[in-house]
Amino acid sequence: MSRALIVVDVQESFRARPLWKQIAHPGIAGPINRLVRLARAAGDLVVWVLHSEPGSGDVFDPAQGHVRPLEELDRPEPGEPVLYKTSHNAFTTTNLQQLLTGAGVRELVVCGIRTEQCVETTTRVGSDLGYRMVFVTDATTTNPIGALSAEAIIERTEAVLRDRFARIATVAELESELAPSQA
Repeated sequence: MSRALIVVDVQESFRARPLWKQIAHPGIAGPINRLVRLARAAGDLVVWVLHSEPGSGDVFDPAQGHVRPLEELDRPEPGEPVLYKTSHNAFTTTNLQQLLTGAGVRELVVCGIRTEQCVETTTRVGSDLGYRMVFVTDATTTNPIGALSAEAIIERTEAVLRDRFARIATVAELESELAPSQA
């Protein structure tokens, strides 16, 4: 196993926030489920990462019951790690790097919620740690920020990551590259 899919913050906490009404792609579970199935079929590690802010009293406080995968997502299977982070990236406050190193992983496929925040930050840190990064833009989503539309934020994120921190890919591109051959 040399590749892992990192599913970042695709959790009910976001749906519980008023901003969910402005999310660019409320059906985000669909493309992520396609990536999860593709990773499993390829024998890749699937790692689920959830953002948690214990004691905050908001939607990211585990006591509120929203720190769990979106209902529409395929459920983690036995052996697939579920990590809880308290930072913007999936590495700093978890044992993700240790898990990946132990599994011999050198390439990370990243998807999730808040394209420009936790998914981008995880991609940048992963790149700095020496992983080959694949940022699957159509398996991420965000909401407008100030005068910037969600589409503008996603376009900006692709531009700053492309060829410097990550390869930018779509779910369909990865399906055509990684799907088991129909021999």
